[in-house]
Amino acid sequence: MTSHASTDSVPPQLSAGPRPAQGPAADEGLARRLRALACTAPLHDLDTRKANLAGEYAIYGMAEVALAAIDLVTLNMDFDTGADHEQIVGRLLPRIAAQAPGRPAAEHERVARWVLENLINVGSVDRGFRAVYGTFGTDGVYTRRDYDFKLIEEVPGHGGSVYLRTTDEAVNVLVGALDTDVTSAQIAAEVKLEVLINRGRLADAQLAAEQARYRTVQYAETLRRTLEATRRNVRAVDWLNSVPDLIDEALNHVADRYRHENAILTNIRKARDEAETGADPRTAEHKRRAAELVDIVKDCIRRHTQLQSRLLEAGPLFRAEQDRQAFARPTAHTGLDLYGQLVAPLLPLPVERATRVTDAFFARGTGLRTPASVRVGDLIDLLLTPPLEREHLGAEMPEPDLIATPDDSRFSEEQLANAKALLDLEHDAPRRLSGLLSDARRSDPELPYLVALLAIHAASPPVGTAHRQGEERLLFAVDDGTPLEDPEFGGADLIVGVARLGVA
Repeated sequence: MTSHASTDSVPPQLSAGPRPAQGPAADEGLARRLRALACTAPLHDLDTRKANLAGEYAIYGMAEVALAAIDLVTLNMDFDTGADHEQIVGRLLPRIAAQAPGRPAAEHERVARWVLENLINVGSVDRGFRAVYGTFGTDGVYTRRDYDFKLIEEVPGHGGSVYLRTTDEAVNVLVGALDTDVTSAQIAAEVKLEVLINRGRLADAQLAAEQARYRTVQYAETLRRTLEATRRNVRAVDWLNSVPDLIDEALNHVADRYRHENAILTNIRKARDEAETGADPRTAEHKRRAAELVDIVKDCIRRHTQLQSRLLEAGPLFRAEQDRQAFARPTAHTGLDLYGQLVAPLLPLPVERATRVTDAFFARGTGLRTPASVRVGDLIDLLLTPPLEREHLGAEMPEPDLIATPDDSRFSEEQLANAKALLDLEHDAPRRLSGLLSDARRSDPELPYLVALLAIHAASPPVGTAHRQGEERLLFAVDDGTPLEDPEFGGADLIVGVARLGVA
């Protein structure tokens, strides 16, 4: 017997109250799309802000010029170097001149430099962009997060030169595959390329080939950053699991791409030969597309060859950097002792003499001050904003909510005083640590741990710091090779004593 539900019944999940916010796993896709959308915002902002330029620049498509600039920098940067700034400006001029052929060449150059500087974000302090988006946590609370990224960055080169390199975000914006895994995107693009070539759709195949080349550049950029981080600090890179897996995966990737691209070249040459002998009036266009595809795929093979050589050099580079950084001589420079070198000598001096020293110190020790305004628009807003009215005595200070810090120390003040009295050997001969531990154990079972801690700390005493700070005596401990015989402690039976220091 079949029972039918009434038409006015409501499922329980719909009749309940509002659903809670989804957790991080469900919200990650939205956050990824928001970050991808933020990467395109600087390009749209160029067309918005071109009205602020002195002159009539509405005819120029700034976003189009920006995409062309990212394209040129990506294809002209190599594994070790980047693209030359002036060369990129020169290659942008024909595209800009095509948008406004009647305008002077100086204006075209100004547009190129303006777009390139805005992609680098020259006006900001860190030369980066920032977007704000929100996510839901596990407790359903909405949290705003900052997303910092760059599109084109300036990197130092050899001989003091500066190169341009595109970031992962810029490559993602360029190829139109935002926030995509490098390996899967490479495979998908090249499979799509082969299918299009087999079907004779060379115009679409050229676009797919260019996307495959951009993914190859991005893959090499990941390896380059890993090797640079290794040169700076070998401990900052996971060479135990992550990097070996990356190298193995990349080598397999290169081998597969070699076979795939050689097959693609064969198909392209076949399509080109058919275009040469065909009677179609569109033969010339077909032939040109095939020739451009040959150049693009050859460039992909060249980049894969370069990537393979860098992958084979990654292991020896890691071992060489590990040896160099592990056995590097420590720096001979000592840190600044603010109390001993500045405060202690200045306290006895009169104010008129001390201020000259403090003025010189703080003028050179506080670093650079970031200007409050870095653009003319910000400066105008700052000058035209009316000042806020302030109270004569200032704003009311809130009453602080003080919480007593719990005393969670292991040793009491009385135990510390007993340990210092036991180690007060200024008028006595130096003693063995074993004898000090025995004396401490007779008075308090916890006291030997404190005595041993103070003695170990005195094994390498900061003599220079104590001398500069005006200390008159200093506890020291020396290891002469005698083993410590104690029921609770092991190691060396140190010779502990007190040395007198001359006042600085």
